[in-house]
This record gives sequence, structure tokens and C-alpha cells, in this order.
Amino acid sequence: MLAQPTAEEAARQQFVVAFKQALNKGLRSSQAALFDKVVAPAWREQHGRAPETRAEIRAAMQADPAYRSWSSLARASQEQMWIAVGDSVFREAPRLAATAAALDAAPTRRGSLHLDLEFVPPRGVTAVDIHLQTGGYALDLGDGDCSAGALYESGGNLYAFGQGISRNDSKAAHVQRFIAERFPHLKPQRILDMGCSAGSASVPYAEAFPDAEVHAIDVGSGMLRYAHARAEALGAAVHFHQMDVAATRFADQSFDLVVSHNLMHEISAPTRRGMLRESLRLLRPGGVCVHQDIPLRYQGMAEFRKFEMSWDTLNNNEPYWEVYANADLEPELLTAGFAKDCIHVGSLPAREGTLPWFVACAWRPL
Repeated sequence: MLAQPTAEEAARQQFVVAFKQALNKGLRSSQAALFDKVVAPAWREQHGRAPETRAEIRAAMQADPAYRSWSSLARASQEQMWIAVGDSVFREAPRLAATAAALDAAPTRRGSLHLDLEFVPPRGVTAVDIHLQTGGYALDLGDGDCSAGALYESGGNLYAFGQGISRNDSKAAHVQRFIAERFPHLKPQRILDMGCSAGSASVPYAEAFPDAEVHAIDVGSGMLRYAHARAEALGAAVHFHQMDVAATRFADQSFDLVVSHNLMHEISAPTRRGMLRESLRLLRPGGVCVHQDIPLRYQGMAEFRKFEMSWDTLNNNEPYWEVYANADLEPELLTAGFAKDCIHVGSLPAREGTLPWFVACAWRPL
């Protein structure tokens, strides 16, 4: 189900990866030194003090041509990434749709796809092209179109390599290790992956728990068509549904394990809180929910670091990036109904070539 680039398309994609690596390892890593040695002294000379708030730091940095150059190049690299993968995906779109249809009709099909013709994706997903992804997460060109998922997976691969994230950094594997260590007796029979996007985290649960019934939900029909076909191509039994994470249509206490991966920074605060309430409603006694995301926590973070991290809100179409960064998940889990002694909020230990992913975990006692 991966779009196959031509030699010319592959060369452009490789250039984008090298371009991003140069921007991240070189120019972005030198911004703190630029601030300390050039920008802050210039601000101090003009105002009689160093810039203190994030707004002042942003104003000072944006007045510097070196920072503006990096920011423009970083934005351009993201745009070029989607152009580079889009050339392959849209050229391959008819083949991808035909392959998906064949996999869905095959007698060896193991999972299922349930689209809701009446479902309207939330405005938070449709109003912007998140990450600058062409057409956004909810892109659907009709006639079995899988472009949204194909773009997401191909673009995500280039983005990860450009960030220096290892090909082996599986978010699902991190969470599964955490579950095995923290809940060794949990043997889930029914698993739900919330906000599954292209299904790259859903499949590992079907592989790790072959006796479990695995379900996955998302709001985009094109994304779900691709996720279903991808899972079938990999021989994984996953049942995909078009649903809102804050208001699923599953029965009360119908899952042993509820997970999400890098979803919380893509949804609004009301949706996130609704997802936590829904997690409790769906869990059986003894069931566990683990919501994993990037380690972006503004509590206790220095103002300059907050300024650095806020670049994605302003330049990479991440409307809920700072909404998530300012969230306090433990009180939200308490408000959702979980007991205080049934909550764990913290980081997963980093391994070689991985990030120290963040988790908000809670469970329903037996």
C-alpha cells in the first residue's frame, strides 16, 4: 500500500530528508547560542533588561535575520516534503484505491472497515491542513480514495528521518513494554486504538495480542480506507470505524485496553477531556488506558524553550500544540472519573534512537 516513487521522486524525497536534517542538527540547535550571544544583548541594550516572557523572546528573535532565515527554511522544508510525497501518492492514487478494494474483497480478509456516511469530521480537523499535509487529515476524493492515509504514512516517514528519529522507534512498542512492566497480568481480549490515523500503531496490537479483537477509530474516511488496506496487506486483523474519540458508539465496559498514540496534541481540550471520560466508560473492571504522546510539557519549562517549541503552532499548522503543552493530565483524569490511586502520568524511558515519550495512564480497578 505504500506509494512507489519514481527515481526522480525518490531523489527529491531524499533531498528533503537531508535538508531537514541539516536544519535540525545545525541551525535549530544553535538558536540558544544565537539568543544568548546576539539577540538578548541587543534587546538588553534597547530595553535595559533581557527579554523575559515568551512574547518578548519571540519579538526579539523574529527581529534577527538569522532566525528569520531558519524559520523560513524550516517552513519551506515541510512544504517541500508534502510536495515530494504528493507527487508519488497522487500519481499512484488509482492503483492504491484498486489495491485497497481488492484487499477488502479478498477471501483472506481478516479485519473490517465501517465508514459512517452521515459522519461529519470536526472542524478542528477540516479547518486546517494539520502539519501542512495536503488536503488535511480528512481528505477524501471519493471512489475508494486512500490518499490521506498514503500521504500521512509516506510524509511521516520522511519527517521522522529528517528529525533523526530511528526507523525502529515504534510508539506502540514503547507502550506495550510499559504495559508489560506495569500490568504484567493484563491479557486484553478487546483493544481499542483511538485516533488511529493510518493504522501504523493499530497493527502492532493485533500482532502482539493475536487472540484479542482489535478495533481502531478515526474521523477521516480516506485515512481509514488506507489503514484498513494497510492492515490487510500486513495480515493483521483490525476492525476500523469512523468515530469521534470523545463520543464512540461502543458499549459500556467493552474493552480491556484503550490506547492512543500522538493524538492528544492534535485535538482540542474539550475533545481530549471527552476522550478521557470515554476511556473510563469503555474500560472493563481491571482494564487499562494508555494515552501516549510527545514529551511536550510546559510545566517547569524555561521560557526560551517554550518559545522554541511554539514554532509548530505558528508555522506548522498545529492549532492544539500549545493547548496540549499546557494541559495537566492528572487532574483531567481525576475529573474524568478515575480514582487517584489508579492514575500514572509520566515519561517512558528513552532508548537508543528514540524519544522519551509521555504517557497518561489510568485503569479501572477490579
